[in-house]
Amino acid sequence: MDGPHLSRSCELSLPCCADGGSLSCTKTPQVSGVRVQLEMHALWQQFDQLGTEMIVTKAGRRMFPTFQVQISGMDPTAEYVLLMDFIPVDDKRYRYAFHSSSWLVAGRADVIAPSRMHFHPDSPACGAQWMKQTVSFDTLKLTNNLLDYNGHMILNSMHRYQPRFHVVYVDPAPNSHLNANRNFCSFSFPETRFMAVTAYQNHRITQLKIASNPFAKGFRTTDLQDRVGFSGHLDVWCPPEGRAESFTTKPREQRSWGSNTSTRKEDPAPLMVEQCGLFHHLKDTVGT
Repeated sequence: MDGPHLSRSCELSLPCCADGGSLSCTKTPQVSGVRVQLEMHALWQQFDQLGTEMIVTKAGRRMFPTFQVQISGMDPTAEYVLLMDFIPVDDKRYRYAFHSSSWLVAGRADVIAPSRMHFHPDSPACGAQWMKQTVSFDTLKLTNNLLDYNGHMILNSMHRYQPRFHVVYVDPAPNSHLNANRNFCSFSFPETRFMAVTAYQNHRITQLKIASNPFAKGFRTTDLQDRVGFSGHLDVWCPPEGRAESFTTKPREQRSWGSNTSTRKEDPAPLMVEQCGLFHHLKDTVGT
């Protein structure tokens, strides 16, 4: 794919991706022709225009939008490993200014978290398999736990990150280590940059995630007009990874949240967000 949304790197170990780098003269034929198309590009752009935020938790949280790509140009019979990593966009730490709805620099970046790679669980696989369907990194999780032992990607909250996607050719030659720098290519999409946060700061990001995430249907308020006279307590059950399913209760019916019960009568929309946030706060606290 040739276009403004794709940048390529010739060095896997580089601290950042080099834009517009040519691979034809330095890479092996198995990777020099590889092209990658970002899926859900329009949705990523919507988030990018608002300033994408991704939740990081102690237990690990999946990304939304999910990083998905379509690949072409691989050798159908050659084997490839696909992986991702995340690099800091800059050396700054940020804070969100609610009065201006914008991110401000709050100081220098914290110590960089341990660098990790996330291998796609289907790796290695032949090029024909990778190219026949969308490649999704839906199992990848983000965490702010520096002592994480689950293999999640460790990020610092209130720092900006750029996801990178790497295609590595599995060279069967006995001296393949001599060509290690030629057997891979890397891709980055600027619109996938995001701010790592422990709670969403921009309410418009929250609204867009609710509107576009198929697992957030319990949060949507499109049917609230049909409940104009509704004064009961609408609870939301939030299973792991924020998948919300709603269930209605009778007016004044109490539901237990841990050791507390609630009988508040409020607008259902903010209440649902509050309760789901409470659920994940408790889940992350106990480390489940």
